[in-house]
Amino acid sequence: MRIRVVSSKDEINTLEYNEQIVHFTFRPSNEDILSLVTQCPDVKAIHISQSHKKTISKSTEMLLEMQDIILIVGNIWGHRKDINQYVDVSKGMYHRINHYRANGFSDVEIEARLIEEMYVSADIIQFFLKNGE
Repeated sequence: MRIRVVSSKDEINTLEYNEQIVHFTFRPSNEDILSLVTQCPDVKAIHISQSHKKTISKSTEMLLEMQDIILIVGNIWGHRKDINQYVDVSKGMYHRINHYRANGFSDVEIEARLIEEMYVSADIIQFFLKNGE
């Protein structure tokens, strides 16, 4: 699965309609999130940093909940948008999840292991544990 990285308000209108996960590198306003939901009706999750999460209004959170869009908190480390506008979630994560599940690990145990192994945020791991590939 790919995460589309959006670094300015101007990019929202250029997104493909079928984007599923979008990461905002800037602090999105309520209007930006509404524009995203309108532009990308298939969006499943919005990924933002912890500091940006604090400024999301309750009304926007309610809109996302009504649209079944998950708000994921975390950062994307080491991504260079000038090279690629997407971050690819490695197949390795899915393989590790399937491996741990096959060996009887709970989702909580899998999450703890993947945080250490893959250096990704707990929220993104929880999203992939619930939503699969």
